Amino acid sequence: MLFSGVFNIMATPFHPDGGIDWESLHRLVDFQIDKGVAGLTILGVLGEAAKLSIEERAQVVETVIGAAAGRVPVIVGTSHPEVGMCIRLSQQAVEMGASGVMIAPPRFPDGATDDKVITFYETIAASYIAPMVIQDFPPVNDVIMSPELLARLAERIPAARHLKLEDPPLMQKISAIRGLTDQYRIFGGLGGMFFLEELERGAHGTMTGFAFSEILNAVYQAHQQGEGARAAAIFDHYLPLIRFENQPVINLSIRKSLLRRRGAINAATLRPPFVPIDAGTEAEIDRVLARVGITDPTQKLDFSSDSMPISG
Repeated sequence: MLFSGVFNIMATPFHPDGGIDWESLHRLVDFQIDKGVAGLTILGVLGEAAKLSIEERAQVVETVIGAAAGRVPVIVGTSHPEVGMCIRLSQQAVEMGASGVMIAPPRFPDGATDDKVITFYETIAASYIAPMVIQDFPPVNDVIMSPELLARLAERIPAARHLKLEDPPLMQKISAIRGLTDQYRIFGGLGGMFFLEELERGAHGTMTGFAFSEILNAVYQAHQQGEGARAAAIFDHYLPLIRFENQPVINLSIRKSLLRRRGAINAATLRPPFVPIDAGTEAEIDRVLARVGITDPTQKLDFSSDSMPISG
């Protein structure tokens, strides 16, 4: 199975007391599928996976796969500091019906080397049968994977045919990888801030938690149809919102606030540790929504050519 398009990295909704809000989680699945996503990615950094118990992670996987009911593929983040637990989580996710797993290398106590990274992924891949999404996001593990290393992984591991790339400079790295191997379907991230440029460099989609999945999907569909000017017009129109939402430190707090405003979840609660957003940021959300013409976040957005001026 090969994936492409916009995959939403789902938030994990919590009640104000910190317990998982299962009703909101089920509703969020329907919400994202209604917005046209090609798939769902759960239990990533955005999903606060590190703040969940092993039992909670299993319940989230079961709930999301059940709610998706085969309508879209579900990729499960199974990264874990312990290799044995990463294997267990991966096997469990596949047994539950996951379409694939997304894995970042762990932190290596004595520092990462290319051989250590390759051994890690080969060990994991030998433990289950399903597609693997390699997550290249150095801030979570201090592991830098060069284009050469990623090409070697593709050669050594048949299951590794998807790459979630979040190691800037993104577009240059996409081109460098493309120059070494054609085995990957590359997905961008980083809130979708460079999605248009990623597509132009040969990316097959994006995996991000941006709260307006339909915007990125409209960009993707226009690009796929050869309507480059239209894709750029949609992307440029909503770029202030994309940029604002992906602020370092508080991006997840903003996203959950927007998902609550959109009626997708009941509360914008995060589990600690997190940095809350203040009243000023909430007011800025109002202003940036107005700037891009979103007066009611619960209403369907209009991407018709009449509403989206195209220049060039």
